[in-house]
Amino acid sequence: MTVTGRGVHGAQSGIQKLDSGQLLLICAAGLLTIAGIAYTAAVGLVGAPVAIGFGALIAAGELARLTMPGNREVAPISTAAALGYALLLDVGGQPATHSALQVVAVMAVGMIAGGLPHLAVGRAPRLDAIARRLFSGSLLAFAFRPLADVLRPEPGEGWWAALGVMTVLIGLMLAADVVIASMLRAEQVRTAFGVAVRDETRMAAPLGAAVAASGILLALASHSMDMTALLAFAAPLLVTQVAFRKYAGIRATYLQTIRALARVTEVGGYVEPGHSRRVSRLAVAVGRERGMAEPELLELEYAALMHDIGQLSLSDPIPGGATVLTDADQAHRIAALGAEVIRETGVLGRVAEIVRRQCEGLEKNPPAASRIIKAANAYDDLVSGSTDRDRAAAALERLRLDGGSEYDQEVVAAMARVVDRLAPVNRL
Repeated sequence: MTVTGRGVHGAQSGIQKLDSGQLLLICAAGLLTIAGIAYTAAVGLVGAPVAIGFGALIAAGELARLTMPGNREVAPISTAAALGYALLLDVGGQPATHSALQVVAVMAVGMIAGGLPHLAVGRAPRLDAIARRLFSGSLLAFAFRPLADVLRPEPGEGWWAALGVMTVLIGLMLAADVVIASMLRAEQVRTAFGVAVRDETRMAAPLGAAVAASGILLALASHSMDMTALLAFAAPLLVTQVAFRKYAGIRATYLQTIRALARVTEVGGYVEPGHSRRVSRLAVAVGRERGMAEPELLELEYAALMHDIGQLSLSDPIPGGATVLTDADQAHRIAALGAEVIRETGVLGRVAEIVRRQCEGLEKNPPAASRIIKAANAYDDLVSGSTDRDRAAAALERLRLDGGSEYDQEVVAAMARVVDRLAPVNRL
């Protein structure tokens, strides 16, 4: 029974499959887009040069969007420009009187324009990510634009009241965005909502704070800098985005390297083809089921991919690579040698410890990740890529009959739920 699906940092490929939450969000964003464009077409574009300038920056930001770890698509420049336009009070001393619906229209047109080049080269858009950015920006626009006339300071007055309201509203918007993202992710990866909130908050906090601050400063700077504020603030955001892109690229390359290393045991005939990938995917699914946080899932994925690397030390491969059928001493030796190989990298100390302790009995209290890998490896050794549900049930029953001395029964129960949930849709 083969577990398929994305890893912690796997990228989507092909046609995007949408769940009910994503479809609802996309429909809501679509209705907002229609309403915003229709309203703006009916009443005319207020402050056309300003709208076009911000729309162009939004389009440029969408063109330069990037995918962060966890398959999260972000567009920092686009988001900052959208927030700045929603919070705009005046430009060069001229009051900004555009409505919330015009903000929606400018955001939507800019996002569409920035997405067209991606479509032209065959990169399908992440509709849910675009819809989320549009929806979050719209929430801020509908909350702030009715207050713009009241908050706009008279000549000689301070901007503290306006700044305070901007900060509060943008904070609420970011909190709402995290909740929406958490709801979507909880449904997509089958994790607890509380765990999804924690992960999304941790991942969104650094970039979200920078984008929010840039949006506020862009709105305030337009008062004295006029449209040159767009260029002045686009430059540092672009530098930030380049840094994030390099970080994401390094993480993606790192995972690809580990996957390639894990395949060495398959190429050498020490384990069955696809074994490491199946164990990794099943282990990550069980980890999510158990409520593990994303950094822990990443370590679990790395360790599961390389859990059999110690078999390279064997002069004669274990038949079928099934360590569950070998004696305990040899299994411990394989785990220890694999941990030493991983530790030589100098940066995967925790992963090495997880691999080293994967064969320990529960009386030694091994880490949760080690327990999960031990159960996932045993399951795949017994099932061996079969899609026979009876064989899968027999493998799970064998792990249950252990009595709790070798296999954590809570992990086995979580694995049974994962197998039962994914099997009907041919993912196992």
